Amino acid sequence: MEITSSEFIISNTDIEKCPPPNKPEFAFIGRSNVGKSSLINMLTGRKDLAKTSSTPGKTQTINHFLINKSWYLVDLPGYGYASVSKSLKEKWVPMIETYFEKRENLYCTFVLLDSRIPPQGKDMDFIRHLGSLGIPVAVVLTKTDKLKQSELGKSKNKIEKELLEDWEELPPFFITSAEKKSGRTALLDFIETAMKEES
Repeated sequence: MEITSSEFIISNTDIEKCPPPNKPEFAFIGRSNVGKSSLINMLTGRKDLAKTSSTPGKTQTINHFLINKSWYLVDLPGYGYASVSKSLKEKWVPMIETYFEKRENLYCTFVLLDSRIPPQGKDMDFIRHLGSLGIPVAVVLTKTDKLKQSELGKSKNKIEKELLEDWEELPPFFITSAEKKSGRTALLDFIETAMKEES
């Protein structure tokens, strides 16, 4: 897939204000500071489509971007550590939960994991939860340029081993680096194929 256009549509905390569910939707989520905004910018070929920050917890709303005028890329708030107030984090949980329960045009959720960090309990719990809701999941390893190939292999194996404790079959895996622009083609081709299969 070639991305020829990408535009910001709306940012909000109310699921009722999301765009009409008449186009395929692909959501991106991960622990705070996992490199989500950088990955979204790399995928779309835009430097500033999603706002990047050195401060964890920058994304605090549901952000819809219209890609190629045919599908939505959704940037969701991170879970886990974020340097924001407890009360604000408590608002995120029901907001995200409602999004997953009600968004019937959601084709797949990409859960981003930092390849340099061992599998975290919150990550695995979140992936299991999506599975229990029947939501298709794909795993995206980020910041892989920071690792040697052998280290990356060990990191991927650890995550796969954890997932296989609960899953009969592993979800799709993507190895990415926003810095090196790697994994872009594989991820976009996956999205294109998913849309064709559903249509």
